[in-house]
Amino acid sequence: MRIGRENFSVRCFIILVLGLVLSGNAQNEDDTKDFKFWTWVTADAKRTDKSFSEEFEKYASNGINAVLINTYADPKLLKRLTPLATQHGLEVHGWMFTVNRPGDKIAQQHPEWYAVSRDGKSCYDEPPYVGYYKWLCPTRKESREHILSLVKGLAQVDGVASVHLDYIRYSDIFLPISLLPKYNLKQDVELPRYDFCYCDVCVSEFEKEHHKNPRNSNNPAIDMEWKNFRLNKVKAIVDEAYEIVHENGKILTAAVFPYPEMADHMVRQRWDKWNVDVVLPMIYNSFYNEEIDWVGYATGQGVKDLEGKNTELHTGIYVPQMSVDELEQAIRHVKDNGAKGASFFDGPAITDEQWRVIKGFRAE
Repeated sequence: MRIGRENFSVRCFIILVLGLVLSGNAQNEDDTKDFKFWTWVTADAKRTDKSFSEEFEKYASNGINAVLINTYADPKLLKRLTPLATQHGLEVHGWMFTVNRPGDKIAQQHPEWYAVSRDGKSCYDEPPYVGYYKWLCPTRKESREHILSLVKGLAQVDGVASVHLDYIRYSDIFLPISLLPKYNLKQDVELPRYDFCYCDVCVSEFEKEHHKNPRNSNNPAIDMEWKNFRLNKVKAIVDEAYEIVHENGKILTAAVFPYPEMADHMVRQRWDKWNVDVVLPMIYNSFYNEEIDWVGYATGQGVKDLEGKNTELHTGIYVPQMSVDELEQAIRHVKDNGAKGASFFDGPAITDEQWRVIKGFRAE
């Protein structure tokens, strides 16, 4: 009788353990299922529908859930591509360059719309760093309204899940450290050439509010009112874009710098204070000469900064030159540190070996 009782206890213990294991596996499967994979892609209007459809099918078959499509803010092209992607089960997000507007024919007709550096150079004819850095002033009424009209155009496309804001910031006051040698630069302090916007409208409005002229400051980098003035100008565009897209039944997503304090320091962007549904911080470790585990650190920092807010964080990963082992580690760091998903820059750059890693997460 005693032996039977012991066998019964053993069987109960085994059943309990198996139940816990199966429950844990089910939970892991649910976590993997809910974890979202995105990729950024840029569309060429000259391509055929068939070629786009084949590309979207490839993404879907390899575990991608959502595509962020850059149509250069062209709603007609986005309208053409959306059904091609959704028929493969992909969410479509209208990706646009926001404050930085290279190739914008309307803006080019208005030189006064462009941001001006502390040393008086306009992005209209003297862009910083690279020729495509054509930053508009986020304060000026006309340039702001132009940006928001582009947001509205994308938001009105049927079938689109979100409008995705990129370059929603000022030009880089500090470049990522790995890029400095490319430009033969040393940026230990805020340099006048890369400090924006000192146009007449910004200076006049700030002076009216705070009774001082930032052009006259010996060290504007430590003027918190001047810094917050510019942070709030970016926030104002985001918050108004949020209203526009929600009025059209969409959500607002944004590509941002790695975590709020870093974004604040580098590009005048404080995204934890925005009205935005989803942020995709571009945690590109190679740009900052950081190891793979930094992807986890920056993800976790952003997640903490968003606690109590209705904003999801999905980490952006830069795949070029990343080994398959590094990619697998990066995705695990992202998941372990609380992100809701991962986005890969960019779709065409992902190798067959990297696709196997991404797809493998769906099979776990």
